[in-house]
Amino acid sequence: VQLQASGGGLVQAGGFLRLSCAASGLPFSLYNMGWFRQAPGKEREFVAGISRTGGMTYYDDSVKGRFAISRDNAENTVLLQMNSLKVEETAVYYCAARIGVARTATAYEYWGQGTEVTVSS
Repeated sequence: VQLQASGGGLVQAGGFLRLSCAASGLPFSLYNMGWFRQAPGKEREFVAGISRTGGMTYYDDSVKGRFAISRDNAENTVLLQMNSLKVEETAVYYCAARIGVARTATAYEYWGQGTEVTVSS
């Protein structure tokens, strides 16, 4: 199983980025997908999740209204559109996969390598 996250980079506060995660080696349409982030010295935290069909999405309160998660089961990809980014959202962003809905990192079975997002003031 491989989850390849991409799309990170340097952006000014208030800007936007679109992260992508390409999955291979698993029956993608059977897996719920999640995005997490980990800032230096902090624990990994849940950002957004999407059900296997894409019919249900859920977010951490801190990103509601600014971030949007989506998926394309034909392309085995999951996206995270991040708008109005804040300096404190600088972190490495990870995509992850599991069967069923969950918000805790330990519940996820497969992880990507992460893509770094830096938000400057």
